[in-house]
Amino acid sequence: MTARTPLRPAPLRLALIQHASGLDPAANRALIDELTPTETDLVVFPEAFARDFGEAGSDVSAFAEPTDGPFASEVARVAEERRTTIVAGMFEPGPEPGLPFNTLVVRGAASADYRKIHLYDSFGYRESDRLSPGPTEPRLVEVGGFTLGLMTCYDLRFPELARALVDRGAEVLVVPAAWVAGPRKVDHWRTLIRARAIENTVFVAAAGQPGPRYTGHSLVVDPLGDVLAEAEDGDTVLRASLEHDALLEARRANPSLANRRL
Repeated sequence: MTARTPLRPAPLRLALIQHASGLDPAANRALIDELTPTETDLVVFPEAFARDFGEAGSDVSAFAEPTDGPFASEVARVAEERRTTIVAGMFEPGPEPGLPFNTLVVRGAASADYRKIHLYDSFGYRESDRLSPGPTEPRLVEVGGFTLGLMTCYDLRFPELARALVDRGAEVLVVPAAWVAGPRKVDHWRTLIRARAIENTVFVAAAGQPGPRYTGHSLVVDPLGDVLAEAEDGDTVLRASLEHDALLEARRANPSLANRRL
């Protein structure tokens, strides 16, 4: 009897939405419908898409919503209508008054919530003055036969989180962001995304808000660090197709995960 070849997942059809969110939550909700393309398996919007951060240090607690509130409900509605899965950022009421979570909602073929672990207390910013950190348990979700690991913006600077996600089975790291522009920031962004891909032999799909306030340069990187698609700094929809065989081949060529001794 001939052994059957294991079935591989179909390619994951991915779209990254590089678009600015504004200060009007209703207008941002409308953008979910306007910008979500058809014929995709996964659509990733940036961090804080339900409502932008506003001026640095602003109190955003008045714009926090539950994960079954207007924004997440619209994400779910559009995902069902387009037959896809959407990831998008919002603020959610936290454990302390005035200190919401920075949350990703995943709705569609899968449903999950991830609350940003590492708050952006860096480069002169103090996100922890206005937000609560999420629980430290890594968050994964299955979409289209791929296991996704969820991260948000500043989380990218912490390789421990990416490795914890990969150790739990992540094959694609999904990173919505509002990566603040400034000296060396695009270089840091591109370097860190490629490093997380190479050291973990995973795909990385990182969707950023555009310039001029943020860096843009949304990226899709394969498990060997090759850039599959990259935006400039303006509004755009970035598309890519992720092949499971590319992941397996990268791990055969570079079995660094299997070769670990610590």
